[in-house]
Amino acid sequence: MAKQLLLVRHGKSDWGNLDLKDFDRPLNKRGKENAPEMAERLVNKGFKPDLLVSSPAKRAKSTAKYFAEAYGFEQIQYETSIYEANTTALLKVVNDLDDSADKVLMFGHNPGFTDFANELCNADIYNIPTAGMVFITFPFDSWQLVSRGTGELIFFDYPKNSDEI
Repeated sequence: MAKQLLLVRHGKSDWGNLDLKDFDRPLNKRGKENAPEMAERLVNKGFKPDLLVSSPAKRAKSTAKYFAEAYGFEQIQYETSIYEANTTALLKVVNDLDDSADKVLMFGHNPGFTDFANELCNADIYNIPTAGMVFITFPFDSWQLVSRGTGELIFFDYPKNSDEI
């Protein structure tokens, strides 16, 4: 079975409290609206994940929870290394995914996620906006085989994408 990876950048975060550490910033109002809206779009596309993996940063965690709710998922796997990760660290997370999961939703941050998406499938995405999603497939049975340029970009969607009306 081919592997399917859906990268989701966290929803818009709140910069209102400058005393908060970056890690602890919550979603703002728009983030709380966009995340469930994008989760619903994904459900409507017929995508059914086997596993949800997220950065433990508050805004990524909250975004992941909206998607978990939309799918009736109880569990989200948190990977500390996704936070502030570069493409090398993100590839390690993907290579270490359990092969019993064919479809994985991964929640994280820029600039790592945009760079990672471009590197995996030689795409030319300038920027994944907040709550944006990039869907990439790989012709492998094992996540360990995923590497630079081995993926195929299936779609790139984000809240202000008007194709989705």
